[in-house]
Amino acid sequence: MTKSNQESPVCPLEYRYGREKMKAIFTEANKLAKFLEVEAALAEAHAELGNIPKEDAFKIRSNANLNSVTVEEVNAIEAEIKHDVMAVVKALANKCGKAGKSIHLGATSNDIIDTGTALQLKEAVEIIYDDLVALKISLLALAKEHKNTLQVGRTHGQFAVPTTFGLKMAVYASEVARHIERIDESKKRLLVGKMTGAVGTGAALGDQALLIQDKVMEKLGISAEKASLQIIGRDRYIEIISIIANIATSLEKFATEVRNLQRSEIKEASEAFDTKKQVGSSTMPNKKNPITSENICGLARVTRGFLLPAFENNILWHERDLANSSGERFIIPHTCVLIDDIICKMTNVFDNLAVFPENMKKNLESSKGLIMGESVMMALTKKGVGRQKGHEIVRQAAMKAVSEGLSFKDVLGEDETVSQVLSKEELMDALNPENYTGKAAEIVDKVIEKYGQ
Repeated sequence: MTKSNQESPVCPLEYRYGREKMKAIFTEANKLAKFLEVEAALAEAHAELGNIPKEDAFKIRSNANLNSVTVEEVNAIEAEIKHDVMAVVKALANKCGKAGKSIHLGATSNDIIDTGTALQLKEAVEIIYDDLVALKISLLALAKEHKNTLQVGRTHGQFAVPTTFGLKMAVYASEVARHIERIDESKKRLLVGKMTGAVGTGAALGDQALLIQDKVMEKLGISAEKASLQIIGRDRYIEIISIIANIATSLEKFATEVRNLQRSEIKEASEAFDTKKQVGSSTMPNKKNPITSENICGLARVTRGFLLPAFENNILWHERDLANSSGERFIIPHTCVLIDDIICKMTNVFDNLAVFPENMKKNLESSKGLIMGESVMMALTKKGVGRQKGHEIVRQAAMKAVSEGLSFKDVLGEDETVSQVLSKEELMDALNPENYTGKAAEIVDKVIEKYGQ
C-alpha cells in the first residue's frame, strides 16, 4: 500500500480528470478491501475442508473489512517491513488474535494481488459496459432523428457524394455496439484469480489445492486460472487494455468528426455552448471552441499510450519477476479511469449536439451540382451508355465547369451524349441530392432494430 499526498496532488486524475465512481474502485481503500475479501474467502475455504477451525475463519471474516483494518495501519506496517501484502496479513492478524495464525495459509502474494485485481476489474468493466450502452443509445437517437437529414459525404477531405447525418450516427452506434460485445465477451478471460502459491503448483495448499482454489473463486464470483505460474497470465490484461485502447480510438474518431463539423467554414454540427456563462477564448470573445471533443482526443491518446507497457509486462523471467508490478499500478487504474471519463464526455457531447441541417444543405449546394457527378454517371449507364464512357463524359464536364466557372448542369446539358439519352427532367433528377442517398434510411432502421434493444 502507498500513501498519496492529497495536499499536493501530482497526477491530473486526482484533481482534473475522471469520475469519482470509477476512481473509487482504484483507491487504496478499495484495493485493501479486495485483498481482505480474498483472504477471508481463503480462510473460509480452508475451514470448509477442515484445514483450519471454523471459528478462525469466522474471526477472520469478521475482521476482513475496512472498519477493522485501515489503510493507515497497513501503510505503517509496510513502511517498516517493506512488503505490501504481508503488511495486510499482519494488520489483519493483529485484529484476529489466535485466529491470525490461519491467515494467508498456503498462499503467495500474487494469489491475493491478482485475485483482488480481478475483483476491481469486475467492478470497472461493468461501469465501462454501462457507459458504452448510454453512448450507443445517444447515437441511435441521433440516427433516428436525422436518418433523412442530407449531408455532404466527404472522402480525402473533399466532397464525395451525398449521405445523411443519420447514417453517420448509425455507423458510430454500430461501432460502439461492437465494443459492448468485446467488453462483455472478454469477461470470461479477464475476471479470473488464482490460489496456487509460489510458482503455481499449489504445493503449500496440499492435496486439496485445486479444490481450495475453486472454492475461493466461487465465493468471489470469478473464475479460476486453469494453469499459472506465480501470477495469472498477463495476456488477460493485454486484452482488456487493447479493448480500452480500441474504444479510445473510436472516441477520438467521433470527437474528431465533431471538431471538423464545427469548423467555421463547415458548421454542420457543434458542441453545446452556454452562451450566458461559457468563455471560448481568453482573447477572442466570439469563440465557441469544441473543447470537450478536443479533450477527448487528447485523453484518448494518453489512454492508448498504456498499451505498449501492457504488452511488455507479459514478458517476465521464469515463473515471474517484479518488472510488471510498478507498471500495472499505473496502467490498470489509469486506463479504466480515463476511458470511463471520455466515454461519458462523448455521450454528453452527442446528447447535447447542435445539428444544423440548413448549413448541411448550404454546403451541398455550394458544390454547384458537382457532388452529383456519380449520380449523373449512373443515370447515363442506365440508359445504355458504357460505364467508362459515362465516367469520362462527367469528368470532362466537371473539369470544364470548374475551370471556366460554368454551371455543371449547363455543361452537362450541352454534351451531345447526355442530351441524347437524358431528358431535362431526368438530368435534374440525377442532380438532386435527395434522390441519391441510396439505402441510407433503410440502413439506419436496420441498425436501430438490431442495436436498439
